[in-house]
Amino acid sequence: MLNRVILIGRLTKEPELRYTPTGIAVTNFTLAIDRNFKNAQGEREADFVPCVVYRQLAEFVANYLAKGKMASVDGRLQIRSYTAQDGQKRWVTEVIGENVHLLSPKDNSGQEPAAQSGNHSYGHEVNLDEDIPF
Repeated sequence: MLNRVILIGRLTKEPELRYTPTGIAVTNFTLAIDRNFKNAQGEREADFVPCVVYRQLAEFVANYLAKGKMASVDGRLQIRSYTAQDGQKRWVTEVIGENVHLLSPKDNSGQEPAAQSGNHSYGHEVNLDEDIPF
């Protein structure tokens, strides 16, 4: 069996870092990913994919990713359910990130994030004026 997802997109808002009651870091963020085709009006549409990362990777993402920055996420798709306060069963689909690569150019200070141990890293600069081949 195989459950593998690789995404490249831009963050729609600032990542949200929180900690579980047992002290595990959790960061939630959403990637906007352009579709490869245009709609009937000639506009590109996008998919908005919720992503979750844990532990050191969560802190790394919260420190180095920001709204509008391009990133790649390598992970697995998770579909879970919960019972809402109104008693209705709700379903959530999200990507659990195992590797995250920062793809946006260096910030104004010229600093890149320091290499971190674990399942995360930063990517090389991407010319954002060119299309990324898929």
